[in-house]
Amino acid sequence: MAKFVDYSKIIFIVFFIMLVSSCNNTSKKNQSNEGTDEKKKPNIVIIFLDDSGYADFKPFSQEGISTPNVQTLAEEGRVFTNFHVPQAICSASRSALISGCYPGRTKVFGAHGPKARGLETNFPTIGEVFKAEGYKTAIFGKWHCGDQPETRPQARGFDETCGLMYSNDMWKYHPENPEHWGKYPLQFWENGKVTIEEVGIPEQKMLTTWYTEHAVDFIKRNKNEPFLLYVPHSMPHVPIFCSEKFEGKSGVGLYGDVTLELDWSVGEINKALKENGIENNTIVIFSSDNGPWISYGNHAGKTPFREAKATSFEGGNRSACIIKYPERLQKNSGSDKAFYSIDLLPTLCFLAGVELPDREIDGKNVWDLISDKKNAQNPHEYYALSTGRNLEGVMSGDGKWKLHLPHSYRTLLFPGKDGKPGKYENKEIELSLLDMENDPLESKNVINEYPDVAKKLKQLAYSHKKKFYE
Repeated sequence: MAKFVDYSKIIFIVFFIMLVSSCNNTSKKNQSNEGTDEKKKPNIVIIFLDDSGYADFKPFSQEGISTPNVQTLAEEGRVFTNFHVPQAICSASRSALISGCYPGRTKVFGAHGPKARGLETNFPTIGEVFKAEGYKTAIFGKWHCGDQPETRPQARGFDETCGLMYSNDMWKYHPENPEHWGKYPLQFWENGKVTIEEVGIPEQKMLTTWYTEHAVDFIKRNKNEPFLLYVPHSMPHVPIFCSEKFEGKSGVGLYGDVTLELDWSVGEINKALKENGIENNTIVIFSSDNGPWISYGNHAGKTPFREAKATSFEGGNRSACIIKYPERLQKNSGSDKAFYSIDLLPTLCFLAGVELPDREIDGKNVWDLISDKKNAQNPHEYYALSTGRNLEGVMSGDGKWKLHLPHSYRTLLFPGKDGKPGKYENKEIELSLLDMENDPLESKNVINEYPDVAKKLKQLAYSHKKKFYE
């Protein structure tokens, strides 16, 4: 007699085995995804303008033209109103950003001309640091950190490059010294080779567009792997130019048109991150190398602070700054916490799990400040301020106090117009203590009211001077 087979039990057992197997596979898949997410390093985009005024873009000023793309970036990120550079001049500022070091340490002062050595190779750049950790790296824009084979960007850790080696006014049409600056042609480089032997006015008009197009293309091609993209624009440094599509669009003159094109550039880069699905895991930093070159009048930006470019007053050293990082930063937020551009390299290394350079640097990780962690304090006791080869003062790490050592500085007598410079005169400032919380315009010396604070900052200033300037 045949045995009765209970098929219902068999079906149940098979179903149970399949269910357990499915759960195990799902668990393994989830674990794998979690591991990938944990190991996925953030992309980094740094947009660094040249001589942009603190008040050129909304939301840093409610006056002037509409800049909707920078405004959108601010709404999607965090606005920082107390961000500084250690020296308000091109090469010094840019070298400080990419090395995390003070100009006093690197000896990169002022603005270097054609064929200059620039940042020595024993100071690792942000490109070298991140490339060593598997990042794809690119710079599209103005380098200005060295114009010799060993110090150009292709040799300093950047896989892809295009742009100018120095400022766009260092050419034969310079308004004050054309014979000197015309000794060498203003060249356009791409991936280590000169592709335009002599940049003229037609090419100047296309610089912002070219840098932007390269940046967008780089994002599209590298969306599946971590990348570091550095976009140091040539504009709005004089001479200012914009492409035909923006000429006359602002209604307030050429500087406004240039600003509109830079705003467009920010929008194109931000849009590319979104369209390629990498917005949430990308850190975007927007700022300027220093304040405006106010000598050029209607071809210069604006700042609400005292003085401007090439001084150690706030008009020179304080730059507008926005940081967007959707995964880690609250959107549509702001901060008045003080920090410096030298802090960006170590902070980005921390966020990406990248090792710091194997040498001493001056910047520190300030992510707790940037992310507004409760009770976060700046790890610096002080920040140094310089112009050219001169140490001119220090600011307390918390940004409350600023001490100017006695020094001369340039102040504008009258501005120029339409690309011609105005005239400066020299003045002197005595030993001065400024209360930056209550007097960000640096209008009142309070050294007699707070002698102990002044004494402490003076000690720090002279200690810094002995270490780096003697």
